[in-house]
Amino acid sequence: MSARQPTKVVFDIGNVLLRWDPRHLYRQIFEDEEEMEWFLSHICTHDWNVEQDRGRDWDEAVALLVKDHPKHESAIRAFHERWTETVEGSYEQNVTLLLQLREAGVPNYCITNFSGQKFILAKQRFPFLADFDGIIVSGDERLLKPDPAIYYLLFDRYGLEAEDCVFIDDSRVNIEAAGTIGMHAIHYPDEQVDLAAELRRYGFPV
Repeated sequence: MSARQPTKVVFDIGNVLLRWDPRHLYRQIFEDEEEMEWFLSHICTHDWNVEQDRGRDWDEAVALLVKDHPKHESAIRAFHERWTETVEGSYEQNVTLLLQLREAGVPNYCITNFSGQKFILAKQRFPFLADFDGIIVSGDERLLKPDPAIYYLLFDRYGLEAEDCVFIDDSRVNIEAAGTIGMHAIHYPDEQVDLAAELRRYGFPV
């Protein structure tokens, strides 16, 4: 981590600004919690979903699973067709911080592991996502955090220096990767972290 005072804030989206979890959707589909967890750990898995974040087309992703698990076709298709229900809402306190930074003229950016197709839907529902000074969406770039290449892409595209940026993410692996390449970093694993206090520690006016 750099000793230089940061002047720019780089946000993650999922579980920093938006409350995302497929369980928000699948609790409406499965009456039994254990059955739901089995489905998410054996069929619509994290690894399967990550490939959409890497840029795989959703129709292709669904077809692959339906072919292997035809009895679960309806639940599989729901992940794609009812994706908006996987987002419960936003972290209002963190969105407020983002808006305060913008009002104060602090440059703000975003690096997110997110399907390009679904990010379009997210922006329609949450307009604040369209107003970053720069954004890197993994599905559009076919790069995923914590690959250092996705951080360097942000720097190169928007003329940034790692030492001038503080990065906020819910994933420790992504935070460690950011720190390794010289960014300041704030780990935000849950709402127990006082993000406003962390940003003030770096001198930001929130």
